[in-house]
Amino acid sequence: MTTPETRTGLELRSLVKSGGELELSLVSVPVAEPAADEVIIRVEATPINPSDLGLLFGPADLVTAKAAGTATAPVVTATISGRAMNGMKGRLDRSLTVGNEGAGTVVAAGSSREAQDMLGKTVATFGGGMYVQYRRAKAAQCVVLPPDCSAADGAAIFVNPMTAVCMVDVMRREGHTALVNTAAASTLGQMLNRLCIKDGIGLVNIVRSEAQADLLRGIGAVHVCNSGAPGFAEDLTAALAATGATLAFDAIGGGELAGQILSCMEKAINSKAAKGYRHYGSTTHKQVYIYGALDTEPTILKRNCGPAFGVGGWLLTNYLQKVGAGETAKLQARVLAELKTTFASSYTREISLAEALHLDHIAAYSRRTTAGKYLINPANTPAPDTLP
Repeated sequence: MTTPETRTGLELRSLVKSGGELELSLVSVPVAEPAADEVIIRVEATPINPSDLGLLFGPADLVTAKAAGTATAPVVTATISGRAMNGMKGRLDRSLTVGNEGAGTVVAAGSSREAQDMLGKTVATFGGGMYVQYRRAKAAQCVVLPPDCSAADGAAIFVNPMTAVCMVDVMRREGHTALVNTAAASTLGQMLNRLCIKDGIGLVNIVRSEAQADLLRGIGAVHVCNSGAPGFAEDLTAALAATGATLAFDAIGGGELAGQILSCMEKAINSKAAKGYRHYGSTTHKQVYIYGALDTEPTILKRNCGPAFGVGGWLLTNYLQKVGAGETAKLQARVLAELKTTFASSYTREISLAEALHLDHIAAYSRRTTAGKYLINPANTPAPDTLP
């Protein structure tokens, strides 16, 4: 085993206090030596994904956010309403690390051959706790990046790329031939477009503005529907008829959009049916998987989509467990082979761990805008002058 010198590293922590307050801070912790099958990664790039924001901020009202501490050792607090605290019982007064995925250099390795082979290499990993300077991880959960890829290139190879390839995998396994994606101008949506264009798959993109629609058309998207436009339902029905899409992935979650998609699918199917009117509706199964919660209001279904439909939740990690390690490895190989093309990520700004707790940056990356993705480089975080 390669034994490192005694190390300490900074970790970004999120704490929900029982008194109804969120506290974000940096904590210095010792880095334990790796077990035989583990490595220690010096984290050099970790993205702020929408899926990270829920754990980072909880249900705190960021309008109330206040900064204390210093520039290199900031502490941010924000209030949480009494009603919102009802869902926080499981994490009260527990200081949690944040960050789903990231990449960096292996600086120490356990005695196993798999761990030793990664020493000095740039690897990516997934599994939480990535907003840290040093991350101990199982070697089996790490992916060695191609030699021409930096940590920044590979920091986001799990959440968005694997979601995109798994969406297409679901489509094929469940017998659909085309699909729909909402919030489609996101980083994930753009990846899915490039993937579907490359593989010749029909894709219907639902966005919320003409600027987002123009962005997707600029990268080659054919079917783009603006949910804010007066003729949205008609445009969506026409796109569904053209592609034959009967599967949708919905990142919005709340409101009427999932129901609208099912209704328009039914209209598109009936418009092409040989026998016009059907009392019970079409027999073609239509499926919407909700994989996000950009709208936290209840999901509303008006049941005008015939009897053959399904609505369910979908989570990447659950799906990978379902298909197994062998299929997961095949999907991951596809991502690695096209890491700088189909699955390339771009970032608005690179910041340090300390800067991630500056109020101006929080205001920017918490908005979840299409062109507002941030990358944290923990290795660039300066030594703090004081720490809690």
